[in-house]
Amino acid sequence: MDPLQRYTAAATRSAGTVIGAYSTSFGLATKFLGAPARRDIANLYALVRLADEIVDGVAVQAGLEPREAEEALDRLESETEAALDTGYSTNLVVHAFAATARSHDITTALTRPFFTAMRTDLHRTEHTEESLADYIYGSAEVVGLMCLAVFRSMPGTATTESQTLARGAQRLGAAFQKINFLRDLGADRDELGRCYFPGVDPVTFSDVEKHRLVADIRQDLDAAEAGIGLLDLRARLAVGVAHRLFHELTDQIDETPAQQIGARRIRVNNARKVALAVDTALQRVRRGSRA
Repeated sequence: MDPLQRYTAAATRSAGTVIGAYSTSFGLATKFLGAPARRDIANLYALVRLADEIVDGVAVQAGLEPREAEEALDRLESETEAALDTGYSTNLVVHAFAATARSHDITTALTRPFFTAMRTDLHRTEHTEESLADYIYGSAEVVGLMCLAVFRSMPGTATTESQTLARGAQRLGAAFQKINFLRDLGADRDELGRCYFPGVDPVTFSDVEKHRLVADIRQDLDAAEAGIGLLDLRARLAVGVAHRLFHELTDQIDETPAQQIGARRIRVNNARKVALAVDTALQRVRRGSRA
């Protein structure tokens, strides 16, 4: 192994540590991928998480002023773009991301909207319908498209169905983001002073509002299915598991009184996650064998 390969391998291991530390759901879902794709998805996730932690309070808790947190985000974006050009970064997470991005033609067309959305969190506490759509595209839909770039390289993906794949990736990313907005409604208000849903006051959040938002999420989850079915079997299993886990979260939110949502974070326990993952994988394998 030459020095660059060794360095990239170390960077990839660091990215894998990030996904393991921050998301049991995505970590579990990626286990259904082959090793190369699992590595690439972890590399993408790690950079997204790194940026998200800057704007969600870690930088400020570490002693940075808000202006300094924004400067840190700007530096991260500059480091990312430089690494996309050169294939190298002294930041291990950025280096791992660039290795994956350069292999799968992920460019600034996706990273710039992402960093723009992250920057929004440092300045905006409420959204209009238009600004929320822009935010969801940059913070979540482009991440779905990045993951899709990895899945396109897998031999069983129906790459001729490009538009359906892209729509599915975007709708699934949007659903995941909206679910997180709902389950973090109270924490976003109390800790970050934010509310993402236009016209929604977390203090007076009602069951009518909750059911409207849940219905919108279900539409996104349903629309994503067309794209999932076109993926390589291993990607279909992994994305299908993530889809099922977030569907379960949506069901739990739907069953929880609106005023309780702001008081506690809804989650699926780990044992339930494993059971759902296995059941989903078996169902999708059987469905594929009948196709």
